Amino acid sequence: MNQTTNLVADTICRTVELGVTITGAAIAERFTHIECRPVEHDPTCPSCGKPGRLRDHVTRTLADLPVVGHPTRLHIRLPRFTCGNDACEVAVFRQRIDTVAASKACTTRRTAGWILGRLACDKMPVSAVATALGLSWDVVNSLALSTVRHLVYDQPGHLDRVRVLGVDEHKWKHVRGQGDPSFVTVIVDLTPVIDGTGPARLLDMVPGRSAAALKDWLRERDQVFRDRVKIVSMDGFAGYHSAAKDVLSQARTVMDPFHVVHLAAEKLTVCRQRVQQVTLGHRGRSGDPLYGIKRVLLTRETLRTDKQNARLEAVFADEEHIDVEVTERVYQELVAAYADSDKRAGKLAMYKVLNRIKSGVPKELAELAQLGRSLWKRRKEILAYFDTGASNGPVEAINGRLEYLRGIALGFRNLDHYILRSLIHSGQLRESINAL
Repeated sequence: MNQTTNLVADTICRTVELGVTITGAAIAERFTHIECRPVEHDPTCPSCGKPGRLRDHVTRTLADLPVVGHPTRLHIRLPRFTCGNDACEVAVFRQRIDTVAASKACTTRRTAGWILGRLACDKMPVSAVATALGLSWDVVNSLALSTVRHLVYDQPGHLDRVRVLGVDEHKWKHVRGQGDPSFVTVIVDLTPVIDGTGPARLLDMVPGRSAAALKDWLRERDQVFRDRVKIVSMDGFAGYHSAAKDVLSQARTVMDPFHVVHLAAEKLTVCRQRVQQVTLGHRGRSGDPLYGIKRVLLTRETLRTDKQNARLEAVFADEEHIDVEVTERVYQELVAAYADSDKRAGKLAMYKVLNRIKSGVPKELAELAQLGRSLWKRRKEILAYFDTGASNGPVEAINGRLEYLRGIALGFRNLDHYILRSLIHSGQLRESINAL
């Protein structure tokens, strides 16, 4: 190949990034084979640092990025030298190409970044990435996991600037047995969302969904990190609340609005089902008044159409449905408090609702009475939302992306692999991956 051809080939394959230049190429049935050599000639002995004498050449084969959709193999012709220093322990050595590949590696360094890019950005499964590179699934998976482990756990600044945490449970497998727990505790950095600087970031996942699981993770972090965390947002699970209070005594715990509204919606649904059974003696069927408005009941009042309001008024005109009407009114008041653009007014409205239903609710409204007792116990965390603005919505969004990840991979059997793949998928590692 002449100099112009070399320049074109190096530009297309970007081998100049690796410090090698192309000297030849061939196409086989499965691979594109590229012959190359180092641009710089370096006879320095890695042991004593003195120049050696050229002895011969050897070829090192590495998997590199695909070229025009075909797996590529680089065949780098490396000079070997004889060390002239009699006191040196090394007799024969070959030229080092640490910028191209790590010692004893079967892939170039840039291949790891390419793999993570396909997994994180293009949402490709490992099998598809392995096919594109012409490597085995195990090699690609191991390379991806070892690289992301270095990017996350080996970086001292990974937890810097984390002030707001989101905590939630996540079901990572749907089969019994196999030793590992079916649930994990998901820990998310919500600081970028609160500051308006970016999306939430998955920090880590730990086996189990208990106070001990979260408490152990927090205690494994240094005191500087624990002192920096000021807000912890979570669902209604008391275990996470107690763990945060025990370890992060200075932090405010926030009960997520989604879970408060969801709890109220569940009580409204149970109330409707109970009244349905009392009045008609069977579960909801097409044509039943209460069954026909089951979706309208849960629709925010300001979003209902005139037709939906008319249907509600017709159903509530029956005195037998008074329990549903009262419970629905409380549900709407909770939603309206969260929707108020004036957080101070919303907080006051929320407190009035909680105070009104905390006790003294007629025994006929069993669902509403239970809701009132539950929410009053957690009133401090519920009202804290209006002061902090912290919500577990971004955590739920990450949970949704993790469900998508399981679908891409057709399920997982190894929890460690699942945690690391989740970090690739939702750990906001794009800048770190691009820097590889």
